[in-house]
Amino acid sequence: MRGYNVIAVFSPDKSKMLMCRRAKDPYKGLLNMVGGKIESGEDGYAAAYRELYEETGITKEDIRIVHLMDFTYPLCDEYVEVYAGGLKCEVTLREEKNPLLWISADCDFFDMTQYAGEGNIGHIMEHIKLHWKEIFDEHV
Repeated sequence: MRGYNVIAVFSPDKSKMLMCRRAKDPYKGLLNMVGGKIESGEDGYAAAYRELYEETGITKEDIRIVHLMDFTYPLCDEYVEVYAGGLKCEVTLREEKNPLLWISADCDFFDMTQYAGEGNIGHIMEHIKLHWKEIFDEHV
């Protein structure tokens, strides 16, 4: 089974989310979370931090991510691991292939004319809201 990951990266104040504009299919031209392929035998967290660095220049020291959920697609023989976290400080982004941009975290992420993934980004964002305190290590 082929593995992929996506990482929901929030600004230090958590008001914005980092997105990339897909440069190729699938979803060419639409906004997506950053992420990529999980290499054979690679630990999920290691893959997420590696892809985050390769696509954005964000290091493990810049952000703490939490494994939020997985999607499994048996008919495609694929799975996607979903991570989320907030930056500890402002960073200078370095684009790899896809242009990066910060967007408001309160957008309609279910808008499939703007966002990749058949509504999955909206679904992910709703789960981030449900688990906000655990993801951002906020105490009651």
